[in-house]
Amino acid sequence: MTKNKAVLYGMIITFMLILPSLLPAVSQGALLFLTIEPGARANGMGRAYSAVVDDAYAGWWNPGALAFNRKTQFAGAHTPWLQGAGGDANDLFYEYLGWNQYFEGVGNLGMSIQWFDMGTQIQTNEDGIELGEFHSFDVAANVSYGYDVIPEKLGVGGSFKLVYSYLGPATGQTDTEGNAFAFAFDLGLKAKDVVLPNLDASVVLQNIGPNVTYVNDAQSDPLPMTFRTGLSYKLFDNPMNRFIVSTEASKILANEDGLFQRFVSGWDPIDEVIYAAGAEYTYLDLISLRGGWFNDKAGSITGPSFGVGFQYRFSQFYKINADFAMITGGDLVDYNKSFSVGLEF
Repeated sequence: MTKNKAVLYGMIITFMLILPSLLPAVSQGALLFLTIEPGARANGMGRAYSAVVDDAYAGWWNPGALAFNRKTQFAGAHTPWLQGAGGDANDLFYEYLGWNQYFEGVGNLGMSIQWFDMGTQIQTNEDGIELGEFHSFDVAANVSYGYDVIPEKLGVGGSFKLVYSYLGPATGQTDTEGNAFAFAFDLGLKAKDVVLPNLDASVVLQNIGPNVTYVNDAQSDPLPMTFRTGLSYKLFDNPMNRFIVSTEASKILANEDGLFQRFVSGWDPIDEVIYAAGAEYTYLDLISLRGGWFNDKAGSITGPSFGVGFQYRFSQFYKINADFAMITGGDLVDYNKSFSVGLEF
């Protein structure tokens, strides 16, 4: 191995060691930006959202929930990740843009883009001489579909995503870049009125796909395949007030075993299961107050979340919303902030 290649491989390994400390959960998985939960409403509710989601974030949270969306919906979210932590974290950003549309007799189709921006880095050679700057980022493009196999009762869906990760350019005499391509699938289910009226349940399996290779197959890493399940319950829903409570558990099933083996072995250690709970109160379909609790013991991210949302209808047809949330950020920063907007008609 040449010195230049050693520098490049070292850079890649550094990124892969740093990112797990910036994102929820301890995991051996690559492309951990795929586990960042989008949407200020979801974050305000402690990220207990897969059984609640009824907007253009459904393609990420639970494609099975798409089955019940009957309107055209758009959503955008922005999270300045770990802002205030100092150092290289000050230029980290996470972006989400989503859309879904119902087609009579066909089902609901959705599309979304996720972008994780790791900022500008200084490129140096093996002698420490600066060669310039480069920009690092991860991006995923998703297509989702949902269908209600039992109208108003059971929705199933799936997503297919193409992912590209760019960590750094070739260094010196080597043509090898720190980049990787990947693809993955999500599967989701949402059941309404389970056992009790207004009690909904979800089961989702995210990021099912082959290992990711930056350098060579011998050093490939698994995708952060994630199992999540949740419950939500509307305590009351009338023109004046609506109150929802939710809970969720998730686990990243990533280790050195093969893809199908990880469905069983990925549950070890079981103490890496992440738990979340949330609540949302809405007054006059105009303003919403949210709160929740997030417990990621393995990732040392445990604490409360808070959020507020505003909705406004005009022309009796269009609805716009703006949301803000703060959720505990772990050891590096007290809170991450999330901003999002939406439109439906």
